[in-house]
This record gives sequence, C-alpha cells and structure tokens, in this order.
Amino acid sequence: MPATYRLGSARRLVNRLVRALLRMGLGPRRTYLLTVQGRRSGRLRSTPVTLVEGGGRRWLVAPYGEVGWVRNARAAGRVTLSRGRRSETVAVAEVGPEESVLVLRRYVAEVPITRPFFDAAPDADLEAFKGEAPRHPVFRILGPAA
Repeated sequence: MPATYRLGSARRLVNRLVRALLRMGLGPRRTYLLTVQGRRSGRLRSTPVTLVEGGGRRWLVAPYGEVGWVRNARAAGRVTLSRGRRSETVAVAEVGPEESVLVLRRYVAEVPITRPFFDAAPDADLEAFKGEAPRHPVFRILGPAA
C-alpha cells in the first residue's frame, strides 16, 4: 500500500527551501517552481514540481495524487514554470491512462523520492502503472499559453 501524502510542518519547510533554491536557479535537474492561480481564491499558488521530458515533449506528474495544484491546473488550463530568471506560462491538458502509463513509469524511475507514493516499482510492467493512473494525474505541457 502506497504512502499517503501529508503536508506537515517538515514538508512545508522543505518546500520553502526548494522554492528559494529554484528562485535562485538552483536545485535538481528538471525541477521547476509551478505557479497557478487558485480556482476559488484567485491567489497565485506555487509548489516545486519535477517534469518528465522525452521525445520533444514534457509532462507534469502529480506524485501525491489530486492535490491543490492539480485541481487548480485543471481549472486554469495553464501554469507558469520558473527557475531562476527564466519563466514560461504554458497551456496544460490532462492525459488519459493510455498516455500516462509510460510517463508514470518513467517518473517513478527518475524521481526516487516519490516512490513510496506508488504501488508500482520502476521495473514493474505497464499493467501495474495502468492501476496507478487514476491516482496520479498527468498533464501534457502543450506549449506557450495564449
């Protein structure tokens, strides 16, 4: 059974530290500060995310399930990704299980810190990741937002 994500004081502290590093242009490769407008409050919300990249495409994965940024990105249809002085506002679209299984498998292999939140191991077959798809939304980054 996978771990349940809880945003406790330790996680808040780590997120604050990673956000500060990302604003300075530092931090893990392919990790960005995702900023999205709150669907109810209208306030901007930011959280660190790690992208999956391949074949000229990029995806956002929600390793902790349907958290706030996921619901906000669905509602807004766009997010801003920033790292240091570089920032881009991009359109996003949630993908179905057919596309997400390969992305999820790659994500679990490339981002080991999130493995406790998945039942499937990096070397599991695609059927195992098909079971993960409903619990871990995946968004394809479509390109610059209008």
